[in-house]
Amino acid sequence: MAQTYTISRLAAAASVNVETVRYYQRRRLMPEPARPRSGTRLYTDADAQRLRFIKRAQLMGFALAEIENLLDFRARRSCRTTRDLAASKLQSVDARIRELRQLRKELATLVAECDTNVNDSNCPIIDRLASEDLRP
Repeated sequence: MAQTYTISRLAAAASVNVETVRYYQRRRLMPEPARPRSGTRLYTDADAQRLRFIKRAQLMGFALAEIENLLDFRARRSCRTTRDLAASKLQSVDARIRELRQLRKELATLVAECDTNVNDSNCPIIDRLASEDLRP
């Protein structure tokens, strides 16, 4: 027999907050079931699976707009299109990794400069942040 969920049980099943479910409903990522006479909306196993899908996609770095597409691709079973979206996300992740490596290098240099700084009133990190040089 299929299980039904209240919104709080649905949220708990996906380890999210109730407000997250409501937000996804406003964004039309999650359906909002009709309100029965009892007044309590009930969600299905399919709703719980969809909510977990959304959260897993977010954990993989997909934005909600991209997740909208993934949900559509899921319904249409479009592997090629899904692959293209994932390949684009991979390029973004690779670019961010390069940026983070550069940032790490700069921070390590600044920390090393602070370690050798004998004049505590001059801070290489503060000086760099106050600099008009926009390079990362």
